[in-house]
Amino acid sequence: MKIILAHHYGLCFGVRDALADAKKLAQNGPLTMLGELVHNPIVLAQLDERGVQRGRLENGQATTKQVMITAHGASNERREAWKSAGYDVADATCPLVRRAHASLARLVGEGCYPVVIGQRGHVEVLGLIGDFQNAFVVENEADLRALPDSSHYGVISQTTQPIEKVFALVKALQAARPKSEVTFRDTVCQPTKNRQIALRQLIETCDTLVVVGGRNSNNTLQLVATATAAGLQVYHVERPEEIVPEWFCKSQNVGLTAGTSTLQATVGAVHLRLEEIARKS
Repeated sequence: MKIILAHHYGLCFGVRDALADAKKLAQNGPLTMLGELVHNPIVLAQLDERGVQRGRLENGQATTKQVMITAHGASNERREAWKSAGYDVADATCPLVRRAHASLARLVGEGCYPVVIGQRGHVEVLGLIGDFQNAFVVENEADLRALPDSSHYGVISQTTQPIEKVFALVKALQAARPKSEVTFRDTVCQPTKNRQIALRQLIETCDTLVVVGGRNSNNTLQLVATATAAGLQVYHVERPEEIVPEWFCKSQNVGLTAGTSTLQATVGAVHLRLEEIARKS
């Protein structure tokens, strides 16, 4: 059994920097994280060990004066509400999520009707649409039937969406509203694109794939869905202890990748576990 590690995988710079900032702030005094810094239980456990409390971005109240917005970002309305309430607000929003916010604001400023391609209810998407109450979220082509009429649509995407899906939905929007102008800004982040490209390379050479990441991590779930649709046997794990040797009885080439909120150490531990299984096979 051969183990093939993806060329791009795991922790992206936005998550890395957000985690480092949170740990540093926690050393300076009590800190409340306004939601999950990232959707990864191992990362969250590290913050718990440092006494970081968890709150909700929507609540507007925390038991500590120091609060932090997660890497997924927030609307300006939410951010200002916390500041106005007297809290010291640290902002760990990923720079590429900030770019998506700026892109949508520019489109609205140009007179476009705001459309966001992404997972409805996801914290990043809620932040993107939070300052534009008429914004419309598109998860799939069927959603376009309910899209309000407009002469000009401005479209961006959640940063962790598969780029092929985004392009397909933009094309479907153009076909559904042929008399309307559609302006699209590509806001899928480069780390996500890199991991998706590396995944396609694994799909071409592997019969089995192990994806490491949080159960509710959108970009991790997208990797799982893409590989499953391509016909691979896919196993999604959060920790090496979850891996079962019997999964690989018929496997010859096993690919290994991870979502952008997965620690390097976790991927390394999973890799060692797979190599151990390979030696015994």
